[in-house]
Amino acid sequence: MGKYLIRRLLQSILVIVGVTLLSFITLHIAGDPTYLFVSERASEEEIIATRARLGFDRPIAEQYISFLVNLSRGDFGNSLKARTSAFDLVMERLPATLELTLFAMLVATVFAIPIGIISAINRGTPVDGGVMLLAMLGQSIPSFWLGLMFILFVGLQLRWLPISGHVPLLKPLFAGEFDLFLTNLPQAIRHLIMPALTVGVFSLSRNARLVRSAMLEVLSLDYIKTARAKGLVERKVIIGHAFRNALIPVVTILGLEFGFLLSGVVVVETVFSWPGVGRQVFNAINQRDIPVVQAAVVLFSFMFVLLNLIVDLLYAVLDPRVRLE
Repeated sequence: MGKYLIRRLLQSILVIVGVTLLSFITLHIAGDPTYLFVSERASEEEIIATRARLGFDRPIAEQYISFLVNLSRGDFGNSLKARTSAFDLVMERLPATLELTLFAMLVATVFAIPIGIISAINRGTPVDGGVMLLAMLGQSIPSFWLGLMFILFVGLQLRWLPISGHVPLLKPLFAGEFDLFLTNLPQAIRHLIMPALTVGVFSLSRNARLVRSAMLEVLSLDYIKTARAKGLVERKVIIGHAFRNALIPVVTILGLEFGFLLSGVVVVETVFSWPGVGRQVFNAINQRDIPVVQAAVVLFSFMFVLLNLIVDLLYAVLDPRVRLE
């Protein structure tokens, strides 16, 4: 286990370094970054002085090493728009994005597992056909269109849920303000439902099909037939034997799910005016606020790599036959 952890940590570090390299190179491919830090009326002397002050006149390799050193201290530079720490700006918006992502992931997982199991044990029936038809439909609908339909019908026509806005949930929880967390909880969930469903429908549909496929494969194995032949109750066969062994491919997808949902919230946060990192990155790209974009990309990459490491470690828990060494 120890050797495996060390190997995976080294691989994770290489991945994060690769992401920072791509992010850094993209900045320079887009043109001389000096012009992002000066006004349009700046003279040639001011441009040269700014380039020297920021170190953009040094070799690219030297600039990248300096960038990594600053990154190791959590210093991504200041936002060109807000003139404050880019990393602090991203961290300020992160709780809102985590709320949306985690709630969408919860929806995609909690509903997908029973739907997939029901479809598998009713293989070839109208129930199975209907579930798979809805799953294919869910994977075919663009998230931005689904979000607009939710706003139009559920929000404006039926007036069941708010169409925009955000009530903090994780931020008071992280701050230890449990009374405020409990007070905000009902309204926070009402604001979360439509955006989370918009983000999670695609994942829910895909996960349901994956659970169905994994269950069908396991249900055809000999030890399941033996359990049934011994007279074991069908519920115990499905839940106690089949489902646990079908979990491994599901857990694999759930590890990737987090990164997928993080990338998906960029559009949804814009549609619902959600004050998260996705919307912030969208605005930063339009304003060419490169430090904010870099801070968000590196932070999301780190979170994605860490979660996938945790998923790999879960393999040994779910299936003792898996040896991480």
